Amino acid sequence: MFRTTARLIRLFLTYASGALLFGSGLCADFSADWAKMKRIQPKGYVCYHTAGPIDVDGKLDEMSWQNVPWTDFFADIEGDIKSPPPLRTRTKMLWDDEYFYVAAELEEPHVWGTLTNRDSVIFHDNDFEIFIDPNGDNHEYYEFEMNALNTVWDLLLKKPYKDGGPAINEWDIAGLKSAVHVRGTLNDPSDKDQGWSLEVAFPWKALAEYAHRPTPPKDGEQWRVDFSRVEWRFAIEEGKYKRMAGTKENNWVWSPTGIIDMHRPEKWGYVQFSTATVAKVKFKPDAAAPARDLLQEIYYAEREYQERHGQFSASLGELGLARVRCPRLSGLPKIQRTADGFWATAEIKLRGEERQRWHIRQDAKVWTE
Repeated sequence: MFRTTARLIRLFLTYASGALLFGSGLCADFSADWAKMKRIQPKGYVCYHTAGPIDVDGKLDEMSWQNVPWTDFFADIEGDIKSPPPLRTRTKMLWDDEYFYVAAELEEPHVWGTLTNRDSVIFHDNDFEIFIDPNGDNHEYYEFEMNALNTVWDLLLKKPYKDGGPAINEWDIAGLKSAVHVRGTLNDPSDKDQGWSLEVAFPWKALAEYAHRPTPPKDGEQWRVDFSRVEWRFAIEEGKYKRMAGTKENNWVWSPTGIIDMHRPEKWGYVQFSTATVAKVKFKPDAAAPARDLLQEIYYAEREYQERHGQFSASLGELGLARVRCPRLSGLPKIQRTADGFWATAEIKLRGEERQRWHIRQDAKVWTE
């Protein structure tokens, strides 16, 4: 599958670093995971159309950037049960007919990086990461990482690791643009820095490959997106920064997942694309969220049931969900076993007489008719 032995080694290292990206995902305690994730409410952001061209140089000095708001400062990946990060991180987003732009500002008194080869395991340095699931089905999503040297790693996930999803490491974002601006001196331990900022431009043409929806997005359309910052403890040896062996990394994110695993797309934030004048439109919460959340609860209960009994269930009672209720749902969810596993369906009442049916299956894919 991979072109070189080096790429195989890098992917092995990715799987081996469970504490960082996958948490308990490869050997999950599904009921415990969902108990922590259930309380998390995904964040939302209105992404406005640019007012002019963007020069991707990492400086964010165009009027388009100046006019749009920052996100909230990042929190710990586990949410408010942990203390706020000691270093601030925030992002902005824009779009035009060719690109989806992401900018970030990272407070950092010691800006350093070691990895210089594209598709290195970038989170072995301090890094910034971007995750994009265009149609919000938890499958076929994009991951992008970069360090302060502007070394990038881009890959495609067919489905989350906990569901057996392979990482297609050889997939590259054609036409990608990225840049870093360091406010200080890179890799110089003798002084104190302010931090670094970055810009990334994702071509819609590349994102369209697995988006399964129009690109660029339509006005008001929402995509699932999240951002992560990995911060390591370091030592200074022979005048150089070095990541401390045997220490745990910090994981700071825009929209927390509730557990130490970024590969839970159901908890990523919502980005709402708009052609309106900045600040003239409000973010609209996902009207289908109650159905989607309930289906996720069924999914996690099914995975737990399967771990214990060797098969999936077709009964809400067996899953401990017999008393589940949601006023906006049209009756109780329905579950059926399939040749591959299970298929659960929930119908939600929207406006007036409008109804929408949502489904989830054993590999976490969620979709509507």
